[in-house]
Amino acid sequence: MSSEQTQASQQQNQGEGNRDAARQYNEATQEYVKSGKVEQAARDAEKQSPQEAERAEAEGRAHAKELAPEVDRDYSKPTNP
Repeated sequence: MSSEQTQASQQQNQGEGNRDAARQYNEATQEYVKSGKVEQAARDAEKQSPQEAERAEAEGRAHAKELAPEVDRDYSKPTNP
């Protein structure tokens, strides 16, 4: 078996409900919470002006693959230019 075949068999597509990805996310989230950085991040966010908060939110949304479900869409137009 080639290394590509071995790699492919180890990285099976789990589809929706990927347990490995969920476990990794949960572990990383728990580590972040235990690190004590949450309180500092909350304090820093409190100091933000509304304009800074809107800019940060817009930047985060720019990285999203799709629009949020609650956003009204015009389905007659493509979402990607």
